[in-house]
Amino acid sequence: MITGLNIADTFTTDLPADKREENYRRQVWEACFSYVQPKQPSNPSLIAVSDEVAGILGIEITKENKEHWTNILTGADSVENFRAYAQCYGGHQFGHWAGQLGDGRAINIAEVQRDGKQWVMQLKGAGPTPYSRSADGLAVLRSSIREYLCSEAMFHLGVPTTRALSLSLSGDTVIRDMLYDGNPAPEKGAIVCRVAESFLRFGNYQIFLARKDHENLKKLVDYTLKHHFPQFGEGSKESYLALLQEVSNRTLDMIIHWQRVGFVHGVMNTDNMSILGQTIDYGPYGWLEGYDHGWTPNTTDSQHRRYRYGQQASIGLWNLAQLASAFHPLIDDIKAVESILESYRTRFKNKYLEMMMAKLGLQQKEESDGLLIQQLQEVLHRTETDMTIFYQELSKITKETDIKEEDHCLAILNKAFYKPEEVKGIVKNAWIAWISQYIHRLQKESASNASRLKLMEKTNPRYVLRNYMAQLAIDAADKGDYSIIKELETMLKMPYTIQEEYEKWYAKRPEWARHKAGCSMLSCSS
Repeated sequence: MITGLNIADTFTTDLPADKREENYRRQVWEACFSYVQPKQPSNPSLIAVSDEVAGILGIEITKENKEHWTNILTGADSVENFRAYAQCYGGHQFGHWAGQLGDGRAINIAEVQRDGKQWVMQLKGAGPTPYSRSADGLAVLRSSIREYLCSEAMFHLGVPTTRALSLSLSGDTVIRDMLYDGNPAPEKGAIVCRVAESFLRFGNYQIFLARKDHENLKKLVDYTLKHHFPQFGEGSKESYLALLQEVSNRTLDMIIHWQRVGFVHGVMNTDNMSILGQTIDYGPYGWLEGYDHGWTPNTTDSQHRRYRYGQQASIGLWNLAQLASAFHPLIDDIKAVESILESYRTRFKNKYLEMMMAKLGLQQKEESDGLLIQQLQEVLHRTETDMTIFYQELSKITKETDIKEEDHCLAILNKAFYKPEEVKGIVKNAWIAWISQYIHRLQKESASNASRLKLMEKTNPRYVLRNYMAQLAIDAADKGDYSIIKELETMLKMPYTIQEEYEKWYAKRPEWARHKAGCSMLSCSS
């Protein structure tokens, strides 16, 4: 047994395995997973490790054992007493059923039990599996840096997420067409070790419905109840409905957090939706720079914008409806399921209002709050305004601010405007009107300004992982300089706290990054 790891083996013990053990691309039937070994990296090296995640697993990497752990975390060596595997699942991609998908470049290398919890260690970019289709199962440095940094950044923002233990180079060259423009080029291969209590996705259940394999569907849902939702009891109609309700609640809570911090996932396919309600699969994600409900970071989605910021909650519901369909053979109660889905709509309205009130520092509900929020969103769209900076600067407006000093009020928010010179005429009047309403609303609050400021400070992040920041880390890492990765990782551990040494990152996207590849929209190529 590897020192520090208490190995478990529930997934492969409790669930049906692929009857074939050869690693070649194929359709896998009547199975939840396939045994598969990672591809041997030619010259693995460890770039970064999250000490927090290592601590969760009971891992301590030292000079003496670094080579050993480098080999484990890149797939060069296997974890003793555990057979690595890749999951089988399907999914809807951009609203269309895609059939079998599966872990095409993710391999689970260990299940660990510690402090009453179970964790799965998964290597992303560790080589082909039966689910790789026409791909090579590998990942490149740029996308791996983005996943490593964003996983940990999201955790410290308070957003439900999978974690990242390590970032490594494989030593191999990987060919990718970064812009999907017919110009593939060699890039550095890399591997991220991801960690989660489970990597089960909506698509794990959908594949069995699509194949009318109700026997294995039941096995998987019962496994999910037993190991992740034991409070609902063993398999029954009531426990399946309770599970669906809980997944619905968790999914909505996750998306409300996305909306709160301005995060856009970019690829909300059902195979990218965690059964635990955690953010999973960091591909072409991004944070809002200019506030825009229609923005998506995904070039593949640039025409229809299915996964745009303003539609993430609706897509969450659509995806839940697909999961509910997958559960139907076990529940067979359309009205009960419809009630769960309807509760999502009601809960969203309430949770969204609560979240937005917190962002504005409002602690007592008023009937006019919904209109105030709606009008804010309208005025934010009138001129390019940085979302993160706007809410930070808004906290400087208090119930004592004199709205008659219009220029002063606007000057408070000036740092958030990309083009302050455009805030004039009709646009200026709209802003002044909203600020006036906001100040009057603040005056109805009995709470002190200090209390309001505290609420806003813990709700609105000061630092987020903007795409241009990740790209700077990528550009430096390509040259062998990993210092920006470390700097960003350290800063993003305290995203709500002013950190003087990192205030250079509290800034709008620079103009050079507006249309630079990797800094605005991204492809799924990685």
